[in-house]
Amino acid sequence: MVKITKEQDTEKNYVRMLKVIEEFLKDEKDEIANLSNISAVLNEYIDNINWVGFYILKNGDLVLGPFQGKPACIRIKGNPGNGVCFACVKSGKLINVPDVNAFPGHIACDSATNSEIVAPIYKNGAIYAVLDIDSPVLDRFCEIDEKYIDQVAQAITKWATTP
Repeated sequence: MVKITKEQDTEKNYVRMLKVIEEFLKDEKDEIANLSNISAVLNEYIDNINWVGFYILKNGDLVLGPFQGKPACIRIKGNPGNGVCFACVKSGKLINVPDVNAFPGHIACDSATNSEIVAPIYKNGAIYAVLDIDSPVLDRFCEIDEKYIDQVAQAITKWATTP
């Protein structure tokens, strides 16, 4: 008998999750409907998280979009470098923060959050939103999480730029 490791099990879970998300994106064109369902799917498939959702870039600020979890910061003012989400916007790359309390300028929407991962979503070559996932567990997100959360962001990017 072949024993399945936790990493293999996690990866299989992410593969299933990604297929569900791609099915939502295949036929629906409404941004709010898709981002709402994607946040719900992520919340169901990813363990040990306390918040998952989107911040949409509008007029230089990040504005709260569809999410799952406790009430969150509604608007993050547009000082690039302000918090993990704007650090992601500034770098244009996924950011994995093992300890948010050690991150300069971290914005605490929920004091229970200890780690965070944020991925950029592009539309027509520019960042238009970020996918933000918080966890009460220190150092919650590993390379497998990074790989598949980035793939979710890429799937949304592909959908957002498809006419």
